[in-house]
Amino acid sequence: MRRYRSISIAVFAVVFCALVGGFYGRSALAIEDQVPDQYKVFTAALNAIDGTYVGTVESDRLVYGAIAGMLQTLDPHSSFMDPRTYAQMRERQEGRYYGLGITIAVVDGEITVVSLFEGSPAYQKGLRRGDIIAKIEGEETKGWTSDDAVRKLRGPKGTPVRISLKRSGFDQLLDLAVIRDEIHIPTVPAEFMLDAQTGYVRVSEFGENTDQELGQALRTLQRQGMKRLVFDLRNNPGGALDQAIKVANRFLPRGDMVVYTRGRVPNSDQDYRATESSDYLNVPMITLTNRSSASASEIVSGALQDHDRSLIVGETTFGKALVQSVYRVSEGAGVAVTTAHYYTPSGRLIQRPWDDSFDEYLTYTMRDQDPNKTHSPQDLKLTDAGRKVYSGGGIEPDRRYDGPLEGFNPTRFGRTLYARNIFDVYAQRFSRKGDTRITMAPTAAPRELSPGFEVTDAMVSEFRELVEKSKVKIDDADWQKDLPFIKAMIRYEIDLDLFGVEGARKDLVKSDPQLQFALTLFPEAQRLLDMSKISSTQRAAR
Repeated sequence: MRRYRSISIAVFAVVFCALVGGFYGRSALAIEDQVPDQYKVFTAALNAIDGTYVGTVESDRLVYGAIAGMLQTLDPHSSFMDPRTYAQMRERQEGRYYGLGITIAVVDGEITVVSLFEGSPAYQKGLRRGDIIAKIEGEETKGWTSDDAVRKLRGPKGTPVRISLKRSGFDQLLDLAVIRDEIHIPTVPAEFMLDAQTGYVRVSEFGENTDQELGQALRTLQRQGMKRLVFDLRNNPGGALDQAIKVANRFLPRGDMVVYTRGRVPNSDQDYRATESSDYLNVPMITLTNRSSASASEIVSGALQDHDRSLIVGETTFGKALVQSVYRVSEGAGVAVTTAHYYTPSGRLIQRPWDDSFDEYLTYTMRDQDPNKTHSPQDLKLTDAGRKVYSGGGIEPDRRYDGPLEGFNPTRFGRTLYARNIFDVYAQRFSRKGDTRITMAPTAAPRELSPGFEVTDAMVSEFRELVEKSKVKIDDADWQKDLPFIKAMIRYEIDLDLFGVEGARKDLVKSDPQLQFALTLFPEAQRLLDMSKISSTQRAAR
């Protein structure tokens, strides 16, 4: 059956995007008179498809695809969000929603739990990664889309939803009633002391509550005796600009430039400075970055580097210096349009160039970096203390140590194991000692582990058998090279399942080679802090 209601969406969306073009630049005025003709071409094509195409026509799908294609001609980050994607983006920004606290995906046609938030209703009831939600309210879910399942699982706070789980080791389905509640999505998932004086805090992304969460984490570490800090921004994809500015302000003196933006939209030319007094100006810092640190995390690391406030350790960041403004258009959909570039305090535009198809740009994190990259003379900038930094390709670390996967740099074989989630599958064979959340007795009892367990040779051999059954070709030389990584990931994924994110991180940092390298550099971080104080005093005296 054809769905004609969506023609109105086409009209609104095309007009809206034309107005965006008019607002966003003088050059758009030159083509203003062509818009009615272009609109006629679009609607004529849409009507022809709707009236003559041999198959079923869903007009909103056609329009959404057309808008997405239009935005993809601009740059790699301007994009269209259908209502579901837009709602998910808003949830992540706001950091809350009502539901069970799980992330699901369709795996082999079955609704599968791929992650869950600690303390959530699902966590409290004993759900685990890898569980298959076979039934929701008595309905078989085989063949459902993830959207189908989400619509059934979401609901008003305090209401129950009945689910039946298929889990390895159980012959029968596990029937549970889970009460929906407000789910908080943390963006500071771990903070703890590495030793008597070294604090560690990880920021996973920048949502609406990140600065507040970070403030609480830093106060906790300070009470525990923190005298120096490892600030982990690895794999942080970015997020809200205002939160990046506030986070940088935690470590920079009032008045310091954090970032500035330049664009074509009115009010897009803005200078953003630290506006609050900081309690952490005397704490030497090491900031960890890798090739998946992007956008807002680059704003923070770039500001800290340009003001000589933190030693940047790890890999060159992704290199995204485009600011997207997100607009809700119609029917709950949205568009993210690039409206400005941002620059670090020294004047660096760290945006990487992209190819016509964006392929090389978007696969950047899958390729190894060149530590001897050459720079154009015009890309050279200077930090406050006169250190050399460069534009045009991400934030380069002060001290390089490759470690794209949890601080490790495994072979292609190790990366394959990681990408295929084989470590996650192996973790499902274990349970937490004393865990009574699931009362049904399993057919084959999983082995119980306590915090602080060790990965034994027998566990490694068992994991290797699982890899062989997964039809991943094992090269003995690569296996030996990757053995420290393999053992670390076995422990990390089991920890994550049984003892939570912070517990998993506490164990992982002990073997994380990138972080362990960083810990040797605190004398250098202290010298950098001393340099930043001198520069700050000189700027204040001008």
